[in-house]
Amino acid sequence: MAEPSVKHWYPTAAYLYVLHLDDPALAWEYLRRHPDYRRDWLRRRRRVDAAKRWGLRVLEDPALDARTAHPAWFPDHDAVVQLYPDADPPPDALVFEFWRISGDKRLIHDGKRLILITHGPGYCVRLAFAPGLGDGMAYVYAIRACATTYPRYQALVTELDKLAAGVVLAVAKPRPSPTSLLELHTLQALDATLAGASLREIAEGLFGTGAVVASWYTDGGLRSKVRRLVRRGKALMDGGYRRLAQLESPGEGRSAPTAKRP
Repeated sequence: MAEPSVKHWYPTAAYLYVLHLDDPALAWEYLRRHPDYRRDWLRRRRRVDAAKRWGLRVLEDPALDARTAHPAWFPDHDAVVQLYPDADPPPDALVFEFWRISGDKRLIHDGKRLILITHGPGYCVRLAFAPGLGDGMAYVYAIRACATTYPRYQALVTELDKLAAGVVLAVAKPRPSPTSLLELHTLQALDATLAGASLREIAEGLFGTGAVVASWYTDGGLRSKVRRLVRRGKALMDGGYRRLAQLESPGEGRSAPTAKRP
C-alpha cells in the first residue's frame, strides 16, 4: 500500500476535473509540477524575466490547478479568439456586448491586454480584447497569418461554436474518452513519482490492488503500462507541455513523441 507521504495523489477522484480540460489547460497542469518552475515562482521578485523561459507572459502560481489558474502563454494558442474594432463596419454590424457573452466569466490582464475566460459545463473559451475595443463597438475576429491558414481558421470556428452552443455542449457524456483518461492517469502517476512512490504503489493507486495482484508481470502487462505513464508524465513536464500549448511544433499536440500513449 502507499505510504503516508504519497497519499495526496492516491484518491483518483481528486483528478476528475482533468477529464474536462483542453490542451492549454493540460499544458499548465504539467508545467506547474516542474520543480524548477516552482522555484522560479518563489524567486519571482528577483527573476523578472523567468516567465519567458517557460513560454509565459507572466508567471502563474503553481499552487493553482487549471480550474482557477489561467496562464498567459506566449505566443497565444490558436484556441484564443482575438477581437478587434471593425475599422469599416456595415450598418447591420453586430456590436460587442460584454454581458451578453455566455458562461461564468473571469477577466484578467496578461501584461498586454485583457483576456476573458468564460466557462460552462464541458467547455472553456478564451477571448483576447484589443486595447481599443469597447462595449457597443462593431468588431471583427482575427487569426494569425501563416502559410497554412485553414487549421487556425478551423480552431477559431470551433471556439465560436462553443460560445453559440454552450447549452448543447453542457450535455454530459456517458463516459470519458480514452484520451481524457490517459491524461488523468498520467498526471496521477507523475504526482506519485514526484512524491517518491514505487511503480507498484502507483499501480495500486490507479488500478486497484486486485488488478496489481492479477497483472503485475516482470516485463509486461500492468507494470509496463505504469512505467510508460511515468515516462510520459516526466516528458510532458520537462518540455512536452509546450506542444500542448502550441509554443512550438504546431499541430503535433498529444501525438508528439513526448506525449506517446502507453
